[in-house]
Amino acid sequence: MMAVASAVVAGSLIVAANRPFDHAFAQQHGAQLTVQFDPERASEAQLRSTADESGVTASAGPYPATTVQPVDSAGGHLPALTLVGRSAPAADVDDLDLKSGRWATKPGEVVLDAEFAGPALELGSTLKTSDAADSPTLTIVGFALSVSRTAEAWTTPAQARALASAGTSLTPLTNQMLYRFDEADTDGQLIAARERLAAAVPSGALLSSRSYLEVKRDADQGAAPTIPFLIAFGVLGIVMSVIIVSSVTSGAVGSSLRRIGVLKAIGFTPREVVRAYVAQSLIPAAVGIGLGVVLGNLLAVPLLDDTEQAYSTTSLTVAWWVDVAVPAAALLVVGLAALVPALRAGRLSTVEAIAVGRAPRPGRGQWAHRAAGRLPLPRAVTYGLASPFAHPVRTVAMLLAVAFGTIAATFAVGLTASLTAVSAAADPEERAAVTVFGGGGEVQAGPGVPRPTEGGTKEGPEGGPTEGDSEPQAADPARVRAAIEAQPGTAAYYAMTRDDVSVAGVSGVVQASFYQGDMGSTGGYEMLAGHWLDGAGQVVVGSGYLDRTGTEIGDTVRVTYLGDTRTLRIVGEAFDTSDGGVRLHANIADFPGAEPRMFLVEVEEGVAPVEYAQKLAAVLRPLGGDAMANAPSGQDNFVLVLQSMAALLTLMLVSVAGMGVLNSVVLDTRERVHDLGVCKALGMSPRQTVSLVLASVTGIGVLGGLIGVPTGFALHGVVLPLMGHAAGTDLPPSVLNVYTPWQLPLLALAGLTIALLGALLPATWAARTRTATALRTE
Repeated sequence: MMAVASAVVAGSLIVAANRPFDHAFAQQHGAQLTVQFDPERASEAQLRSTADESGVTASAGPYPATTVQPVDSAGGHLPALTLVGRSAPAADVDDLDLKSGRWATKPGEVVLDAEFAGPALELGSTLKTSDAADSPTLTIVGFALSVSRTAEAWTTPAQARALASAGTSLTPLTNQMLYRFDEADTDGQLIAARERLAAAVPSGALLSSRSYLEVKRDADQGAAPTIPFLIAFGVLGIVMSVIIVSSVTSGAVGSSLRRIGVLKAIGFTPREVVRAYVAQSLIPAAVGIGLGVVLGNLLAVPLLDDTEQAYSTTSLTVAWWVDVAVPAAALLVVGLAALVPALRAGRLSTVEAIAVGRAPRPGRGQWAHRAAGRLPLPRAVTYGLASPFAHPVRTVAMLLAVAFGTIAATFAVGLTASLTAVSAAADPEERAAVTVFGGGGEVQAGPGVPRPTEGGTKEGPEGGPTEGDSEPQAADPARVRAAIEAQPGTAAYYAMTRDDVSVAGVSGVVQASFYQGDMGSTGGYEMLAGHWLDGAGQVVVGSGYLDRTGTEIGDTVRVTYLGDTRTLRIVGEAFDTSDGGVRLHANIADFPGAEPRMFLVEVEEGVAPVEYAQKLAAVLRPLGGDAMANAPSGQDNFVLVLQSMAALLTLMLVSVAGMGVLNSVVLDTRERVHDLGVCKALGMSPRQTVSLVLASVTGIGVLGGLIGVPTGFALHGVVLPLMGHAAGTDLPPSVLNVYTPWQLPLLALAGLTIALLGALLPATWAARTRTATALRTE
């Protein structure tokens, strides 16, 4: 039952790792094109009529849409969110998956994207739509997921219109339409579809659009690092399941030699003996398999829920064919495992089978007893230490179960430590206690955040320009800097700005971050090679940039920003996966046209970031700036999800390993019950009996730990780089070298712990068995 449950969970995780976005997109009828229209230029009736355009197979909308930057109850700012008004989650296109809670049905309610769910934001939490004192307050009533990423927040249509008209949103009201087409496999096909839609409405009504292919690329890149992790645990679970099932079955049949001899004595032929014992094994196996499938589906629920969060995908369930394939494979393994010892028993002569009885083959393991007897240990302990050598096949199966359990524990400890290190090495902007904005447009734009462009316009919620809005006036960086320095509680700060640049030899624009000031211990990125910026004329890049351009540290790169071209030398490779690892990092001083728009502040010990940000914001707002305390990031939630998955999977595999040990020790103890009765008759106490049984697995536990720890260590060394390469980057030593010298010896004890826990129950049973009862068993 436990082995089949483990195999069902393992198979489900491997299936979930296979093209998660594609499966979720099909299940949710995802929007292949998300389009924003100007409500003043195209009426809702005109937008609905676009559903009849050539190639459109389904549509949804129009939905009123705008962009807000909410503030949580603690004063922390969330990223700018695209907020859409929808009366229900269900639709012909973008059929939202309501993860928890309910849908917003009245004013003052909001449903957030499921990736924001956590201790800081939960059902019943409140959000203000802006920093303004009179801004509306929304209560979180649900968490939903749009695989098409059409929005990050949803409310009623009336509420969305009210927020836009009240001026508390970042962008004017637009109407969102969602489309599916008969041909939408390439960028070219979607561009052609967009042109047909633009021609179907008044000129200038179509403001912006977003292709699902962009979302798919981002989703696949985000999901890629988890695939090696899930496959590693999946393979461990399936292999361990095969080992446990085969050892259970072969041990059970092999322990029945005396009964087989009796059957042959009363006239059973060898073929009938084999057929009887294979069938006899399949009966309890079928019951265990049935229960295991049910248990596996129940155990898979929390793990698949975590997988959904890791992949940002819709509801995952155990694939029906996994529930068919695993039982069929388990029955096959049981049949084969029973067939081998049954054939061997069928070939034994009747006298030999009866004479052997439950005892092991004469002479087997005697050398081990002689060797153990010379050890300066109690006789009960040496007897137990030598016992495994009487059944070498069963011992090997038990050893493999313990070793695999230790591998899972070692790998999970390393993986958890590595994920923690990844979180600590995240974008330095996420590590800053307080972020100060100098105005002039947002530097770090989330989905739907307006970002300044060279033409004096700003991008709409889906990346297209919105006419008639000029870039907001930027605050004087010198005055912002002076305000930060004068604010009590400031420990350190540095300035930065981010914008698009052109790079010689790279098609399209590349995003660059420009820095000013001392970034200290918290500001710089973790370095994979080279060093961080320490002078003029330098640039630091990510692994993706080096791979894409074929450059290396020491090469030069020509960067153009606002018409100013500079030649910079690559001095370092940073652990930076944003934008596919192609983002550049340089000094503001190298580009006179660049001015700092954001300041990252560290506060003194004992200073509350929220209170600090509120006081500083009161000073900066009259200047055109603002300040906010950074809220927990989505990356931290992602790391927590993977860590919880690793813990659950490890607990499951260790439990299965312990059950395997339990089974083997039960069989071994029942076979030697007569011997134990003789020992008890000679004066062996219950405590000595427990010592004997536990000692029989001690050597297996120690050896399993010695095998499992190096193998788990090596597995970590293989899987973690694969996860990094899937994310488009190498990993720094702080992420790879996470095992401490004291951890490995302790992990080696995991094998011994698994073995002893598995043997504890049969050891207690053996100690409690009365001497007369044990002797009569023969």
